[in-house]
Amino acid sequence: MRYEKGCILIKKDKPLWKKVLLVVVIIIIVFIFFSAMLLAYLTVTEYRPEAIESLGKSITVNRRVYKSGLNLRESSMKKLKQGKELSIISWNIGYSALGDDADFFLDGGKEVRASSKERVHENLQNIIKKLKTLNSDITMLQEVDVNSNRSYGINQSRIISNNMNGTESSFATNYKVPFIPYPIPPIGKVEAGIQIQSKLSIDKVCRIQLPVPFSWPERLGNLKRCLLVGRIPIKDSKKDLVMVNLHMEAYDNGSGKTAQTNELFKLLEKEKAKGNYVIAGGDFNQTFSSANILKYKGRKGTWKPGIINIEKYKKNWQFVMDTVNPSCRSLDRPFKNADKKSFQYYVIDGFILSKNIKVKKYKNMNLQFKNADHNPVLLKVELKR
Repeated sequence: MRYEKGCILIKKDKPLWKKVLLVVVIIIIVFIFFSAMLLAYLTVTEYRPEAIESLGKSITVNRRVYKSGLNLRESSMKKLKQGKELSIISWNIGYSALGDDADFFLDGGKEVRASSKERVHENLQNIIKKLKTLNSDITMLQEVDVNSNRSYGINQSRIISNNMNGTESSFATNYKVPFIPYPIPPIGKVEAGIQIQSKLSIDKVCRIQLPVPFSWPERLGNLKRCLLVGRIPIKDSKKDLVMVNLHMEAYDNGSGKTAQTNELFKLLEKEKAKGNYVIAGGDFNQTFSSANILKYKGRKGTWKPGIINIEKYKKNWQFVMDTVNPSCRSLDRPFKNADKKSFQYYVIDGFILSKNIKVKKYKNMNLQFKNADHNPVLLKVELKR
């Protein structure tokens, strides 16, 4: 209090509601400030790959990894021949975090990352064990983490390469964000991509950027999807086998899938015009219009795949998808201990092949989604003379 002309004046405190309002305003200002700073940081550090990038290769011999270009590679790698059977595996391994105990928030589930680091290692080791058993000439993998919070920072690409003896390895990044702030708890850091392991000598490998359907700022936290293209020389021939590993858009409004599919076929047609043998495979996040998916009527509200209308392409191309076993399951809930009859299944993994390739066998390997939300798909072919 203070005195003035013999009177005592009392200074009154601010009403409680004004104090609360001031605190709320300060919190909002701080939130806006840090959100702006984060947005600026993500914009500056945004992954901006070139339209086409040449990639390096490595070879694994006796669990040791060597860079490409060594004489060791020339003496140890198989040579591709016409008329010989060739086996190929495509598998979206779900960054070794989407086993039968997992769900995912974007598919209607709750979880953001794997249940534990131990479970990621368990899934990864079982995936590697299965790949060794299948012993394919070429393995094309999708959703392979290098350093991501969702899989506890485990470098899956390196571990897979180290364990795939006698193969060349190539990796293309399609997801690289230092921090994704959503949901709660947030996704955090992600660095991942697609990978090829080949027993056959690969001549050149490149990464081809696909259209990104998201605008700023939404694109900052999304994938920069791409094609991983490997050229395998054919012995006693001037032609190549062009392998295209892909993982198409999943959570767009459909325009992204269409744009990316169009870019894929531009590449395929270009290679076909050269007379090359062409195989494109992976996770299309779409179903070929010829595939019977009506049997997979799952729960309402689950994620829906797109559809590639193959009618305008089938004159020059072969489309292969297995309709007996699903290639993928919904992640709206864990698969373990669930009612399997009411589950939502998908057929979204497959291959597109040029007509100069004979398809001898195709099958989705039914692994009951124990270690990944996708089943590996097996393709056996022969290059026509």
